[in-house]
Amino acid sequence: MSYESLLVNTCDISRFTAGAQDEYGNPAKAWAVLHDDEPCRWSTPKNREVKVGAEVVIADLQLFLGDVDITEQDRVVLDSLTYEVLSVADRQDAIGNHHVECMLRVIQ
Repeated sequence: MSYESLLVNTCDISRFTAGAQDEYGNPAKAWAVLHDDEPCRWSTPKNREVKVGAEVVIADLQLFLGDVDITEQDRVVLDSLTYEVLSVADRQDAIGNHHVECMLRVIQ
């Protein structure tokens, strides 16, 4: 059984892009889809605390992906819910990057 066969869900990964500027010169919040229908697998961690800066938050979801480009500044849309990425951990095998594990929190 390969790792890819375990990725039974799909998600969309979006990255912030500087959009048109408003009347004060600030860029509008625009999210461009970086990966569409990316194979993934999610699980619900039990009371998993993640330190984000000086704040400690409880993660709502743990997401497993293949070797894809994702950072803590990205967003993930999964089953019509939008999540912020709290942490990204690259897992390696004997050759190089094997998969990515992310901790997510629902955006209110």
